[in-house]
Amino acid sequence: MARRHKPNTPPAKQRFSGAESHKTKTPPPATKKQFTAAERSALYARREAANVLRSVLRGDAERRAVASIKSLVFSPSVRNKRATFALVCETLKHLSVIKDVLEIANVLNSKWKRQEPLVYIICYDILFGKDTPSIGDAEKFLMRRKDALLSGLATLLVRKKVKSVEQLMGVSQLNGHIKPRYVRVNTLKMDVDSAVQELEKHYTVQKDETVPDLLVLPPGSDLHAHHLVANGRIFLQGKASSMVAAALQPEVGWEVLDACSAPGNKTIHLAALMEGQGKIIACELNEERVKRLEDTIKLSGASNIEVCHGDFLGLNPKDSSFKKVRAILLDPSCSGSGTITDRLDHLLPSHADNMNYDTMRLHKLAGFQKKALAHALSFPQVERVVYSTCSIHQIENEDVVSSVLPLASSLGFELATPFPQWQRRGLPVFSGSEHLLRMDPVEDKEGFFIALFVKTNKLDNQKSSELPKREFRGRREERTMQLHPYLCPKMFRAWSNMLHRRRRRLALSTSLED
Repeated sequence: MARRHKPNTPPAKQRFSGAESHKTKTPPPATKKQFTAAERSALYARREAANVLRSVLRGDAERRAVASIKSLVFSPSVRNKRATFALVCETLKHLSVIKDVLEIANVLNSKWKRQEPLVYIICYDILFGKDTPSIGDAEKFLMRRKDALLSGLATLLVRKKVKSVEQLMGVSQLNGHIKPRYVRVNTLKMDVDSAVQELEKHYTVQKDETVPDLLVLPPGSDLHAHHLVANGRIFLQGKASSMVAAALQPEVGWEVLDACSAPGNKTIHLAALMEGQGKIIACELNEERVKRLEDTIKLSGASNIEVCHGDFLGLNPKDSSFKKVRAILLDPSCSGSGTITDRLDHLLPSHADNMNYDTMRLHKLAGFQKKALAHALSFPQVERVVYSTCSIHQIENEDVVSSVLPLASSLGFELATPFPQWQRRGLPVFSGSEHLLRMDPVEDKEGFFIALFVKTNKLDNQKSSELPKREFRGRREERTMQLHPYLCPKMFRAWSNMLHRRRRRLALSTSLED
């Protein structure tokens, strides 16, 4: 078989020369597109908003709010606070519509389904926002499917038999009340008059009539980027929240326990009232909130606060670590019904749940609140206990206080009147409710509740020396057993049965003697 001859072919570099050689050169790499500052800012805002939205939705699904929307947005880690806040709020308002549109359009693959919060944020911008997202992998993915998303929205309008998105959402706008901006001066770093002088350069400032270190600025005053906020000389704290530590009135040098302390505004207020002296034990169970608490303490400059990562109900009142505790601030988990507009909880998916859930949740919260308050009163050296909630519900407020009054009385506590000049008091559902303090959501722009227990050391022991020994012992046990059904229900029932048998024996022996 003849073999085909291949002529000697010179290498390519030898075959071409001169101008032709330039045609084979590899073109230089394309320069990377430079994004504008506005595009980069919008990209970061969408990522920060997605992180906040993820935390909010996870907490809402678990019925365990890690923090309010505002608290999460205005944390130090969020850079573009204004844009992030707007994105989170608007996305939550439109969330049900966005979810329906995504389901109809069916454009998400498994990768992007794992990043749903970011997808929700971008979809809001595409469907309802003013700026069209142009950079970012997720943005490009969804922009390529913009027509499908818009078609899905149109289909949804037809299905629901409405003509506009507003009708589709059916959002009932809450009647907003113009609320002043309250600022608490951190007297560990700055005196009140100096703060007033500095803030008056840009704002109208008044001193609050109730809380000495609280300042009042016009509604809408935005101080989140103010240098006094950034360096911890002032804190953006509402009036009701600022009244709690002031109601406790801890003395300089005392040891105080803050039972549910995160995010820490009330804790550092205690430190300021105590002039940085004494000791504050700040107890917090949630690990994420402990980090927030530590950041707040660091910003305040307080050096007398010891963080305890644990459950307040798990603390042993008789432990030597707490033998010097003189006061306890108890601001436990509550429904937040008094600050629903401030916290923006009305935007969360669970807000649309049925009333059965609300009732069950309230009873569950009240059960915990009763246990926590009874536990606070059981610390032997404590002289003052403040119980507060940001709730408007009687079951979390007056009912909780009423349930522990027998225990409080047996331990030498009685209700005192915080801020006597305050007009709005507790609901008249039991004798002594006039000592309780309430704030009204309309009149005071937020709902709040404060109860103050003060130890008087006047135990109910009248004529105790005249009682026979056996009868006195029975009375003592009877008084004790009235107090602990919330702490140890099984033990309470056992002792109650034993006490009943002793009463019968005592009555029988008395009748025989007669």
